[in-house]
Amino acid sequence: MEMHASSASSHGEAQTGRGLVDREELVRVIAQSLYSLGYRRAAAALEAESGVPLYPAEHDRLLFDVMSGRWDACVAAIRAVAGLGDRERAAAEFLVWRGHFLELLGIGDAGLPRAREVLWRRIAPLGVDRECVHWLARAMVSCEGAVAPDAVVGWRIGLFLDLVDAFPPWFHVPSGRLELLVENAVVKQVLSCVYHNLPDEVTLFEDHKCPEEQIPSKCSQILCGHNNEVWFVRFSNDGNYLASSSSDCTAIIWKVEEDDTLTKKHCLVGHKNPISFVAWSPNDRMLLTCGNGESVKLWNVATGECSLKFSSSVGHIINSCAWFPNSEKIVCASCEPDNSPKRIFTCDLEGQELESWVGDRIPKVSDIAVTPDSKHLICVCSNEIWIRELPKGREWRIREQQTISSLSLSGDGQSLIVNLNSQEIHLWRISENSTVPDNKFKGHKQGKFVIRSCFGGSNSLFIASGSEDSQVYIWKRHLETPIKVLYGHSLTVNCVSWNPAKPHMLASASDDRTLRLCELWLHAVTCHCKFATREATTGFKSVVKIDVVATLVSVA
Repeated sequence: MEMHASSASSHGEAQTGRGLVDREELVRVIAQSLYSLGYRRAAAALEAESGVPLYPAEHDRLLFDVMSGRWDACVAAIRAVAGLGDRERAAAEFLVWRGHFLELLGIGDAGLPRAREVLWRRIAPLGVDRECVHWLARAMVSCEGAVAPDAVVGWRIGLFLDLVDAFPPWFHVPSGRLELLVENAVVKQVLSCVYHNLPDEVTLFEDHKCPEEQIPSKCSQILCGHNNEVWFVRFSNDGNYLASSSSDCTAIIWKVEEDDTLTKKHCLVGHKNPISFVAWSPNDRMLLTCGNGESVKLWNVATGECSLKFSSSVGHIINSCAWFPNSEKIVCASCEPDNSPKRIFTCDLEGQELESWVGDRIPKVSDIAVTPDSKHLICVCSNEIWIRELPKGREWRIREQQTISSLSLSGDGQSLIVNLNSQEIHLWRISENSTVPDNKFKGHKQGKFVIRSCFGGSNSLFIASGSEDSQVYIWKRHLETPIKVLYGHSLTVNCVSWNPAKPHMLASASDDRTLRLCELWLHAVTCHCKFATREATTGFKSVVKIDVVATLVSVA
């Protein structure tokens, strides 16, 4: 009796823990997947052992009737299908009779009388779109769409597939249904995972949940190349370089080595005033630096030499600039101290001005960006985000209640974040229909200084920002409160940058004159061991380094 009860249970509801999955549906979805993967004998064996066919009897009957041209039987089968509304049933019957009509036209003059009868007695009473009926009537003269006798088999297969699309899902399991269900489940788990940062860390063998250590949190290196406050830091687009700028009037290009340590490549000297920001060209061959109240300088990344100085009209001060995606021109925003009309202009790499916007309606820009598709120019000024379609299109403004200090774009150019002096960061979609931010991030400190934030991590799922309390804050894109706070700097953290090619790497710049490189805990300690013994020559130190790494791996 116990064995019989167990057997009955195995053939009842699927044992899924919650009892939400119907056994027959599950078997059919699995069978469809096996067939699509090419395991036809395994699929057939599953159908035979479970007693659950992939397709219901109505499916096979309709297929036989369509391929045999038994049109009245097809209509009867359609009317017997449960779950079809009147409109869906009429649409399916229209497909059947239209197929019969076009096959009759393909016969030639001999089929015209019967085709006329099908049109007026079978199709017209269905109440379908009159344009369709009129088109079929015209086809009796033009023979447009007529199905030749040698094309009937392929035509009927297509007709059957069209009919299946009009029926409820239980009638014909959609192709790839199991794969879609599994993928949706994985995507949902990934999206709900607070610390998901490495795209390869997904498996079907267990529920997905990343540990906290997936977020850069271990300081792997402190860079002390500047002699004063470090105001800006930015990784190159390919992630192979890092650029920093300082109030010591210099910028430094750092090389990301194969072991993820950073070494100084060039120190860019030539500005007379503090350098407020830098901008990598999209191809990473050039770097723009902008000094306070100075002309913008263009540097060759390979040689570290200044290639050109960009300047605006006499008396104007360039205070922000950005690259166009083709790396062949830049856009600059300038203003005058005496409140004369503001200017936004583009120029090529020879310094020739190409286009300009001048006038009272042009805002005094504090930060500027161009989307990766070149379709939008975005400026921030005071408490507004000014967006203009390029080359010459509509423009609109997004108003904030507080002063905006900085702007950052997502990698796909679909979203932006702005830092506000109210100690909030707002996430906006770049859309004329955006009226409220998608999210507001809180927890960091900002009131007196320009603090810069960035998108980062796998698929830009995270937001990172500096703070006036000397810490770095990290949020998940859909969460309002920080998921991680990084300590280490002793003064205000002005800017952060997440490596776009290596989501485990985050850099921060501070008034304490240092840059700090944070990585995943295990990765950072491993890199530190390699870095510390790079110049070692004794066999003893090499063995110690290997043992430390091996111990870390075993502990993890």
